[in-house]
Amino acid sequence: MDERKLKYMLDHRAAGPDENDRKAALNLALAEFDAVQAERNNISQGNGLWARLTGRSNPQERRQTMNKKFLYGGMATAMVVVMAAGVSMQMLPQHGGEMAAVSGLVEAPGSEEVSMAYQGAVVEYNVNQVERGLKQADSASPAKRETRQRVESEADMMVAGAPPMAAQTRGGPAEAKRMAPGVAYMAESSMIMPYPEPMPHYQEQGRDKFEEVKDNPVKTVSAEPVSTFSIDVDTASYSVVRKQINNGVLPPADAVRIEEMVNYFDYDYALPADKAQPFQPNVTVVPSPWAEGRKLVHIGIKGFDIPATEKPRSNLVFLIDVSGSMNAQDKLPLLKSSMKMLLDTMGPEDTVGIVTYAGHAGTVLEPTKVSDKAKIITAIENLNPGGGTAGAAGIEEAYRLAEQHKGAADDSGSVSRVILATDGDFNVGASSTDDLKKLIEQKRKSGVFLSVLGFGLGNLNDHMMQTLAQNGNGTAAYIDNLNEARKVLVEESSSTLFTIAKDVKIQVEFNPATVAEYRLIGYETRALNREDFNNDAVDAGDIGAGHTVTAIYEITPVGGPVMVDPSRYAAAPAAPAETAKADTEFGSEYAFLKMRYKLPNEDVSKLITTPITTADEKEPSQDVQWAVAVAGFGQILKGGDYMNGFTYEDVIKRAVNAKGTDEFGYRAEFINIVRLAKTLAGE
Repeated sequence: MDERKLKYMLDHRAAGPDENDRKAALNLALAEFDAVQAERNNISQGNGLWARLTGRSNPQERRQTMNKKFLYGGMATAMVVVMAAGVSMQMLPQHGGEMAAVSGLVEAPGSEEVSMAYQGAVVEYNVNQVERGLKQADSASPAKRETRQRVESEADMMVAGAPPMAAQTRGGPAEAKRMAPGVAYMAESSMIMPYPEPMPHYQEQGRDKFEEVKDNPVKTVSAEPVSTFSIDVDTASYSVVRKQINNGVLPPADAVRIEEMVNYFDYDYALPADKAQPFQPNVTVVPSPWAEGRKLVHIGIKGFDIPATEKPRSNLVFLIDVSGSMNAQDKLPLLKSSMKMLLDTMGPEDTVGIVTYAGHAGTVLEPTKVSDKAKIITAIENLNPGGGTAGAAGIEEAYRLAEQHKGAADDSGSVSRVILATDGDFNVGASSTDDLKKLIEQKRKSGVFLSVLGFGLGNLNDHMMQTLAQNGNGTAAYIDNLNEARKVLVEESSSTLFTIAKDVKIQVEFNPATVAEYRLIGYETRALNREDFNNDAVDAGDIGAGHTVTAIYEITPVGGPVMVDPSRYAAAPAAPAETAKADTEFGSEYAFLKMRYKLPNEDVSKLITTPITTADEKEPSQDVQWAVAVAGFGQILKGGDYMNGFTYEDVIKRAVNAKGTDEFGYRAEFINIVRLAKTLAGE
């Protein structure tokens, strides 16, 4: 009796009216009609010897016939009413009872998440109701017997999967019975409605906003040898893609950011020996699995983690969207549970403040120490949706609160951050992207950073989330379930809250003697100009404690299958002496990697360099193979212009072989998502 089985029963559509019952009712009515007509035909109407009885009235006989008509006609009408009721009953559980039942499951008093035991008690009660309904409705109809067998089989599966601690839930089965009248009603009606419709809820459709970007093109080294971009540690795109595929649709191409899909997963890259340097590059060169004759240059970095005893104090201000569109189970209720999870990871001296916005902004909770957790939880529970979305005013108020508390903090080493939680747009106040970008750029100078958490689909302004997080020196994540909330706010709380390096930039210069073409996979929204690399005034992405970042280039070695024809009027080749000199000095180099970063409290960048050589061509680790598989999946979702027949099945095979240690099941989940995408694509 786990959540998956219960969801299975709720997610399947109800069967239509029983065709056998309809035919039986119709045959019964016709048979009765024929019997009445036959009886009337047998009544004597006189003969030639006796006069016909036309001169006398027989009201008693007429009344008797009329009574029979009423009787049998009423029986036929009753059967039609029963069938009509069956159709109507399919609609009823979508309202009232079912809503109350599911609401009871999600909003169980005093619980952060529906426990398996509580679900077990609820489903056990409903299975009993199913059994009772089956006994009462067992008939000779073949269709009913078939339906009965199907429902009995599913009920047995549910009972077999029930947790043994169902009786230990708060209130036990009696409480489950009280909280699930709608589900019980559904169970009692199972003969008519074995597969109910999913519970309807408020969900805006078709208003998600994603920035339209073009894939990075293939570039010739002779014309453009240098590639520069900012690192990206956001993971929102992967969660959005997962949500949409689980909803039964392939995501739009603009929703897929390959670097965020690759960086969603953790990798065991080597750490620097000295913590004075926050990370070091790990380079591997492998053959491209989707383009024969080409190679992939895999660059991975991992930031060092901060021990729990050395973590600075955290001052967090939650800026929460409580507009009317947040009134859905995967939005404000999920946000409340996520905040409670984060509280469990914070120290007693850390502080939490809450600002809400919906039509106007207001402070719900002044910065309060986590030691007073009851007060914080009360403020969280009292959040209710309603109104418009005055996001800009809310951001200003949240920053004011964070700056005020930062100035009053006892130690200068504390970390102050605004965490914006929203489902979408800012439609009141300074709502243009440029205005909000300028506002965030101004506020980050005070040392207060901004992270963004997205909830729900239908009204998601993904482009706005990315812009705010990038300019606020923070991260953007999308939370679609409690598992994702735990990953972002519990397992990765250090990397989410504690920055170890800011304005991290990567620049790769390719060697024209060994590389003819290259293509950066992903990072389209993070491209920088070549001159931006050495300009410390240009903002770039930040790395948190324990964060991993991966970048992958596809290169075509000189002599390989190039995609861009050489220019007819290109300069003449270099003199043999110069070519020999280049081969001697850099003949083994594919490229030269440079990285710039600033320490959190510094404004001058530091430089890391390393050549990428033929010595980096080695057997790929499972982490490298996994990153390549995810990158391949992302490219297929975006249209697969460079995939040369590389399919979902190829992704699955590579991912299965590279899954490795999967402590939390994220990699297994990815493989299942690829299988779903394959089905949706019709492969």
